[in-house]
Amino acid sequence: MTGTVCVLVDGDNISAKHAAAILQKAKSCGGARIARVYMDAQRTSDWHSAEGFRLVHAGTGKNAADLLLTVDAIEFLFSLDIKNFLIASSDGDFTHLAARLRERGATVTGAGEAKAPQSFRASCSEFLEFGQSAPAAKAGKQPSNPAPLDLQIRSMIATHSKKGAGMRIAELAPRMHSQHGVRISTLAERTWRAYLVARPMLYSLDPRGPDAMVRFRPDGFAAT
Repeated sequence: MTGTVCVLVDGDNISAKHAAAILQKAKSCGGARIARVYMDAQRTSDWHSAEGFRLVHAGTGKNAADLLLTVDAIEFLFSLDIKNFLIASSDGDFTHLAARLRERGATVTGAGEAKAPQSFRASCSEFLEFGQSAPAAKAGKQPSNPAPLDLQIRSMIATHSKKGAGMRIAELAPRMHSQHGVRISTLAERTWRAYLVARPMLYSLDPRGPDAMVRFRPDGFAAT
């Protein structure tokens, strides 16, 4: 299979009726290099007859498909140097995977049904909602509703930013803990970079590095 996109489908969560839409989206992004569906292959499913996909038996355990899909995504990122992923699921459990892939420089297109949570949508570069004629707006363009923590982060960045350059991401942990008692390890994202990357409508970040900076997006906080 030729192409540039790694297509990974949560077959326990997404119906095979969306197979054509998934492949069409992959084609518009450069074509599928890998197209896999992860599920309990022992159960009856239309995915068994879906053309263009390799069915991967993930076992019968809880979240088995999610875990194997995640492991393969990270392996493809590093071993095959794939930088374009399409993750088809309506499961918020893939929020962290999408954020981590983007941290490493990959583009992540999410695809799912209307029930897909905002956390997963926002962590993707763009999101295709099945049944819509076009992909949902990129996460960075979606209207935001900053949480109280984000307002604290904005104030912190504004205080320590010099000439609009932002503040070092590495400084967030000690300053947020000392001034607000916030430990990022107690939140779902576990690291400040992952937290910020998952909210592209609010923050812009430099690539990884000890002096990487973060800036807040004024438009993202316009409603506050």
